Amino acid sequence: MNGNKILLDTNAVLYLLNGDETIAGFLAGQEICISVITEIELLSYRKITDPERKQISMFISLIQVLPLNEQVKEQAIEIRKATMLKVPDSIIAGTSIAFRIPVLSSDKQLKTVKDIQLVYYER
Repeated sequence: MNGNKILLDTNAVLYLLNGDETIAGFLAGQEICISVITEIELLSYRKITDPERKQISMFISLIQVLPLNEQVKEQAIEIRKATMLKVPDSIIAGTSIAFRIPVLSSDKQLKTVKDIQLVYYER
């Protein structure tokens, strides 16, 4: 694993940006990363307001966005075949495995992914 790095699932980012103090406290001192798919999900929401878009863009500018590379792609394919997760969730899980970074998520389906280090957050 990569020390103090943590990968945030889209739901974790939304909780954080909406003021969830538990997540904020947990993330203190951590290097926050997201998958490129999370960036796409956050910014492509149809009902996003201008202030929300600015807040999300500012947040993204302060963290590391991990790319969709060959290793992530291969992991996502294997995860999707084994679990039938949706493609975005498979990519996020594949990113976690490929970069050896734990993922913080409230998505129960990620518990079905073999070889992932999941930090499950139940609200």
